[in-house]
Amino acid sequence: MSFDPNQLAALAAILRLGSFEAAAAELAVTPSAISQRIKALEDRIGTSLIDRGPPCSGTPAGLRIAKHAEDIGLLEAQLSRDLALEQGAGPARLKIAVTADSLATWFIDAMAQAGDVLFDLLIDDQDHSADWLRRGEVSAAITLGGKTVTGCDATPLGTLRYIATASPEFMRRWFPHGVTPQALAAAPCLTFNRKDGLQRAWLAANTGTRIVPPTHYLPSSHAFVDAACAGLGWGMNPESLVQRPLRDGKLQVLIPDTPLDVPLTWQVSRIMSPALGPLTRAVKAAAAEGLIPG
Repeated sequence: MSFDPNQLAALAAILRLGSFEAAAAELAVTPSAISQRIKALEDRIGTSLIDRGPPCSGTPAGLRIAKHAEDIGLLEAQLSRDLALEQGAGPARLKIAVTADSLATWFIDAMAQAGDVLFDLLIDDQDHSADWLRRGEVSAAITLGGKTVTGCDATPLGTLRYIATASPEFMRRWFPHGVTPQALAAAPCLTFNRKDGLQRAWLAANTGTRIVPPTHYLPSSHAFVDAACAGLGWGMNPESLVQRPLRDGKLQVLIPDTPLDVPLTWQVSRIMSPALGPLTRAVKAAAAEGLIPG
């Protein structure tokens, strides 16, 4: 089955921008024309493609077709590079799943080296980013460990080191007699979101028991560090983000020499792997600078 490129462009723009009006402005047509294109595409597919918000979002079928449109753009960009053709349609768009901590520490360098690409980043925990690949909603993802998603090429990147840290005032208040299991069960911790298992993993590794401390949910890598410095709780922070606060005395390590190393893998849909070759090379180069070699 072939698709009308104008209809695909309308669908992709609506899902990216959240409304028919914004899509019409981007594509330089009227909202009525956008509506007609979507109706024609839905009639052809035989199902609804858009949940009409606000904001508009994609149905499962709509998301798959929008991903197909994105893949076409990436493949056309590769063909233009291979044949040394001018690219008249502008940069290709790429949707990938990354972790917030990777974005805050090393992944921006990979994006800067990737060339003429417009990124659409989905932020998720490394334990769950592979799910986006399995559902076919992204072309690539940073995932945990070495388990390869079916249909993908996997490249080990190295490990992101986390350190359990808290402010000196927090340490004095909650751990006056040392960082014991009893004290850890009572002391507030910081958790990125409900998918975040880093704190639980560190607790299990260093206490041998299952501890569920009270927690703040704080979905921001840099705010996570700021919250630890402010004494709100203890948390697992990427080593590179806390080097300066540790050096300045704003943070302390809870238990010396107890890092938590998280191995990261770059996974790319196999059919899109050649088109994403420049990005994969950029990711490997940035990871070599920002991660601990695996």
